[in-house]
Amino acid sequence: MRVLVVEDDHVLGEAVREHVAASGHGVDWMKRIDTAREALATVAYDLVLLDLNLPDGRGLDLLRELRRGGSKVPVIVLTAMDQIASRIEGLNSGADDYLVKPFDLSELSARVAAVARRYDGNPNPLLRLGDVDIDLARRFVGVGGRPVDLTAREWAVLERLLRRPGAIIAKSEIEDSLYEFGAEIESNAVEVYVSRLRKKLGREVIKTIRGVGYKVGA
Repeated sequence: MRVLVVEDDHVLGEAVREHVAASGHGVDWMKRIDTAREALATVAYDLVLLDLNLPDGRGLDLLRELRRGGSKVPVIVLTAMDQIASRIEGLNSGADDYLVKPFDLSELSARVAAVARRYDGNPNPLLRLGDVDIDLARRFVGVGGRPVDLTAREWAVLERLLRRPGAIIAKSEIEDSLYEFGAEIESNAVEVYVSRLRKKLGREVIKTIRGVGYKVGA
């Protein structure tokens, strides 16, 4: 996924950015509403992690702006305000979930995965491709009942393809989900990860559509 973190607290923002990036996802971190707005106008994000109190305004105003403009990007609100009224306001403004600071980063990961599955139209984290079993919630994959270890980036590529089984996913779309602004992207990076996945899961799991991209499933 490509994730936008909008958080002005340096310690928390850095912790969230590093945690999400460690899962293999591309992460952009903005500390103000104006720069977040510019990023959202440039990149098709898969998820926004949004603080409510920012130096140049309220996160909820940005959220309402997105929803009024028709944006369906999932938004998880991160805030120190734990009053019920604040949660209700956030959800009514279009937030998909709400995390009160301080929170455990493992809980953040679980909520990110759950929101992503809901938006993909399949809340069930359990998938099967031939003899390959996948549990997206636990980040587990097994082939013929045997566990297989995947790196964070391999997981990220596989998850991107599994978001739309049967659909062709362009190489550029996969790259966008892996790398943040300013990152150097090797021209064959996606091919390398796909090759590693095929070696671990079987060559038929991921199909190449020459000149277009890749797909999994029927």
